[in-house]
Amino acid sequence: MKILETHIVPALDEKIRLQEYAASAFKTISTRSGIKKAIKRKEILIDGNIGNTSDWIEEHQKLELLQQEVPIKKVFQLGLEVVFEDNYLAVVKKPPGYPTSGNYFKTIENALPFNLNVSLEQDALPFPLPVHRLDNPTSGLLLIAKTRTAQTKLNLAFEDKEIHKTYLALIHGEAPESCIYDSNIEGKTAITRIKRIGAFSFKENPYSLLEVFPETGRTHQIRIHLSGNDFPIVGDMEYGLKIHPFQKKGLYLTAIALNFKHPITQKSMSVKIDPPQKFRILKDF
Repeated sequence: MKILETHIVPALDEKIRLQEYAASAFKTISTRSGIKKAIKRKEILIDGNIGNTSDWIEEHQKLELLQQEVPIKKVFQLGLEVVFEDNYLAVVKKPPGYPTSGNYFKTIENALPFNLNVSLEQDALPFPLPVHRLDNPTSGLLLIAKTRTAQTKLNLAFEDKEIHKTYLALIHGEAPESCIYDSNIEGKTAITRIKRIGAFSFKENPYSLLEVFPETGRTHQIRIHLSGNDFPIVGDMEYGLKIHPFQKKGLYLTAIALNFKHPITQKSMSVKIDPPQKFRILKDF
């Protein structure tokens, strides 16, 4: 396998094992959990020999990080709109009706190699990977890592709530001007903020257009919180009313903005898209 990084151990102040030491020795893997996985995959060598988590590190040893073997991947030739791309990450526009990833062929993850350029960085991932998910029926912006370093730092940014997502949702009912929903989901803390930006009636039934800001990332969080507070999203056949009042079908939930700090350049990123055509329904009433 190709050697990604080489590190010569300097003088040490205290004894330390490979799993703890390597997290600070390599740039492309900076967490202990990542190092542990790399050791299990036999991707770290000590003086040319496969390292173990329990190995003690000694002065002048040569540590080498190997690149993962690239598996054979079937590429799904689905064209995606690429909103932003550089050598480290990308933001793509996910269409509704496709899972982000999973044990399927027709996923957004499998379509990424068809749409994105190969990273030229030393720690490039074998294939670009989404760092979060959008539900199958949900459309909008999806953040993609193209290198190991970007993947690690973006995952940490999500954990530290430093990546902010904005969704647009059309709901049944007249929602308050603003509100915070914080009921737990599957025993875990879940927080969703909403802001009403429009309201109208259709066939004597009220509807509201919302900007939605999830502060946590539980599965189906927005759909569960809105439905649980009597404001189900139009077109939500799992948590909603299982009826569709408008001509254009599908779930009326889309991710329209991402705000985050670039994991490599540290530049503040603000990526936005226009809502899908069906969300401009307010103009018709």
